[in-house]
Amino acid sequence: QVQVVESGGGLVHPGGSLRLSCAASATIVGIYTMGWYRQAPGKEREMVAVMSTGDDTTYAASVKGRFIISRDNSKRTVYLQMNSLEPEDTALYYCNIHRYWGKGTLVTVSS
Repeated sequence: QVQVVESGGGLVHPGGSLRLSCAASATIVGIYTMGWYRQAPGKEREMVAVMSTGDDTTYAASVKGRFIISRDNSKRTVYLQMNSLEPEDTALYYCNIHRYWGKGTLVTVSS
């Protein structure tokens, strides 16, 4: 059973940064499209950033220029660098690789 596990969430002040990690239990990073999604309280889950196997990236308009998705195949890990965080970025962040989803890591942006 393949698992993906997110980490790196926490409480951060507005304007701060966090780096989320998504570790896969099998060699699937770089083989399938990878992505980060988030769900804020009372809202639908939305795409944050997606990276294709060819390293093409797509970002939600609300995070473009602030967030960066990357991967390290040797570590079987996908990252999401989040800069200039805003209270509106508060959400449970999920990693997705192929059909595998993690359970999420909570990011709270508050002063």
